Amino acid sequence: MTKSLLAPSFLAQLDRLVLVTRQSRVGALKGERRSPRHGGSVEFADFRAYAPGDDFRQIDWNAYARLERLFLRLFVEEEDTTVHILLDASESMNWGEPRKFDYARRVAAALGYIALVGMDRLMAAALGSSNGATNRPTDDQSMRPLRGKAQSLAWFNWLSRLHANGVASPTLTLALAHYAATMRRPGRLILLSDLLDDGWRDGIKQLARSRYELTLLHILALEELDPALEGDLKLVDSETSAAVEITADFDLLARYRVHVRDWQAEWQQFCAARAIHYVPIATSLPFEQLVLSVLRRRGVLK
Repeated sequence: MTKSLLAPSFLAQLDRLVLVTRQSRVGALKGERRSPRHGGSVEFADFRAYAPGDDFRQIDWNAYARLERLFLRLFVEEEDTTVHILLDASESMNWGEPRKFDYARRVAAALGYIALVGMDRLMAAALGSSNGATNRPTDDQSMRPLRGKAQSLAWFNWLSRLHANGVASPTLTLALAHYAATMRRPGRLILLSDLLDDGWRDGIKQLARSRYELTLLHILALEELDPALEGDLKLVDSETSAAVEITADFDLLARYRVHVRDWQAEWQQFCAARAIHYVPIATSLPFEQLVLSVLRRRGVLK
């Protein structure tokens, strides 16, 4: 699975991309993101008046010669930011051709690789499997922080070991709330999910309240967007085993398609109200086109 996630030729194209971050954050290490702090790089940022205790080496003596006042030259400090990637690993992600989980995993691989190339700190978790009474990700479902392009193989190996076999609500809601409460560096957070559970909303609300800069990649299979069904059928929920009998005729399928579009529009409004970047994605879209074109056009990458 590691070799099939991303082709080497595709990785070379990803080297030229960066994740778009709307907010400047104070990081922990030197990186390639502009920090709200001022430091000692070569890119000039601003002046400020000298105060007792400031470094004399930062005084702009040319300004003093003109104005007879002491000013410090401030420079941009570039530091790392934290990029969080959360992947829906509930059983519903096993549906479709290609499987939604495989598609989402490749998208996550590309976005995480771009973060590592940009010297950002990368953290990730797979959500959807219950871990006893706590509903927290197990060691196999959460990844240790990674940083630097040299860690990309560890990132791909972790993704390749994941399986989508969990049950959604209430586990996902609790897992998202736990993640929001325990991560000390909010940063950029990208969630990849089919959102086929009402419990996602409460968990995403919790993330939004925790100062994360959220991007929601809503991944659905073509069979879910435009099902090719006909006749009398019994549909079984892959997670709850609940069953419903239907007669798939033209009128029912037309009403279903309208319902799906309305549901996506509701998610769009939900996200817009919370400054969350919402991107609906169909797995029928070629993966390379999604990353190199659509996500750039939608402002996720540049």
